[in-house]
Amino acid sequence: MVKSYTPTEVMQLSPIIPVIAINSADEAPELARALMAGGINVLEITLRTPAALDAIESIAAGEKDAVVGAGTVLSGDDLRRVRDAGAKFAISPGLTPSLLEAAKDMDFPLLPGVATASEIMTGLEYGYDRFKLFPAVSAGGVAALKSFAGPFHSVKFCPTGGVNAANAGDFLHLENVLCVGGSWVAPKKLVDAKAYEEITAITRASLNALHSYYSGNR
Repeated sequence: MVKSYTPTEVMQLSPIIPVIAINSADEAPELARALMAGGINVLEITLRTPAALDAIESIAAGEKDAVVGAGTVLSGDDLRRVRDAGAKFAISPGLTPSLLEAAKDMDFPLLPGVATASEIMTGLEYGYDRFKLFPAVSAGGVAALKSFAGPFHSVKFCPTGGVNAANAGDFLHLENVLCVGGSWVAPKKLVDAKAYEEITAITRASLNALHSYYSGNR
């Protein structure tokens, strides 16, 4: 039986959700294995390249220990396509009522993107309390998340956008942050160069550096 995940479970799989743009579906399984060797088994393949859906399908079919999801999901049609390709979750840069309704109708785990209190309130009206803060640094970063903690005490976030090895710990230290999203563990230049050993090393080093922050938030 294929395991299904709630948004909370997706966010608790790893302190880092790698944000990946990939140009070749043929390389996707090896990239997934490189990340898993470094300690991360959850992957966000963004729908920013023509190969994205095929890459999701390739990982879902061939790497049973990987939990592959889709990023840059903008519509209900996108949701259906990524679900049919084998994605286990979806992440969007923002939210619209139609997108939220589509995910609910499909019973498909979605982390909608938010940047303001009003957007959080809209998500809450539709039954969502797990969000991607995007673009995290431009939207106020750590200070914004601290401000959101008071009125939205039940809400948890995955900050993405401007998050990197240098500031990830600052975000993970917050009680309303379950994980962060970022491309630094699998940067496009290393993916394109098939530098899988280097990706594994960066992944392992990043997790080790964040362990003390993350262990308190699990």
